[in-house]
Amino acid sequence: MRNRRSNIDLNQLALLHELMLERRVSRVAHKLGLTQPAVSNALARLRRHFGDELFVPTPAGMVPTPLAERLAAPVGAGLALIHGALAPAPGFDPATAHLAFTVGMTDIGEIVFLPRLLQHLREVAPGVSLSTVRNTAVDLAEELAQGRVDLAIGLLPQLQAGFHQRRLFRQRHVLLCRQGHALDVPRPGLAGYRAAEHLVVVAAGTGHGQVDTLLQRAGVLRRVRLTVPHFVSVGHLLQRSELVATVPERLAAELATPFGLVARPLPVKLPEVEINAFWHARLHRSDSNRWLRDTVFTLFGQAG
Repeated sequence: MRNRRSNIDLNQLALLHELMLERRVSRVAHKLGLTQPAVSNALARLRRHFGDELFVPTPAGMVPTPLAERLAAPVGAGLALIHGALAPAPGFDPATAHLAFTVGMTDIGEIVFLPRLLQHLREVAPGVSLSTVRNTAVDLAEELAQGRVDLAIGLLPQLQAGFHQRRLFRQRHVLLCRQGHALDVPRPGLAGYRAAEHLVVVAAGTGHGQVDTLLQRAGVLRRVRLTVPHFVSVGHLLQRSELVATVPERLAAELATPFGLVARPLPVKLPEVEINAFWHARLHRSDSNRWLRDTVFTLFGQAG
């Protein structure tokens, strides 16, 4: 009996559900766009399938049997789940959405992007929250592929292939030092740059760690006084020392005022770096992910 009942047609269940609601063959036929004989034939098949009358005709309409009443709730719930799963997903409304995004970025990204992005979310998407993961702390490609990271932002050469990407902007590197430093002049010279004591940020696993290599290729060797693995402490260190650092210009713009620093052009030409946003194909058509990407492009994108 169990096997015979397990292969029932979904359309038959829909008809059973409508008969429970309408109690008249004519109404069910009209609602489902069928003829009355077609509904009667389907009901006959259901009766044979279950070995039960299911609905008994009376002057007041079709009265369900105890078995039909027992089937009504689970059949209705099952059909609702199926219809819900197959229905088009509603469009993403940032004003009413309640969800969390995870964005991969470096500490530079946290300094440059997060304050403005959070302010924007507070204004247009108060129910949306953010969490970040350091690009160097996880297998970013795998996290994006598995959907655990929604978007990655930065100079990320390891994601150049196999991911959707869009350039946000290009930027130069600049010299950053405290106000009043010997190199706080409109155009620092190469000799002074070489002689200065340098703070070097290694930034392993990101394109920002290539500065030393680029300088060496240009024939410039620096006097390195301090090496650190991240950019978070740069402002504090430069503010209270004679150190200078070579950093991306957008980071320099964020650090200058709070720490009393100045950004000056480098006395050596380095190639511009390209900052991109990356996302996986599985989220390419997601309304919420598209909104997040568009928000980042609008806030931080640079034309050209």
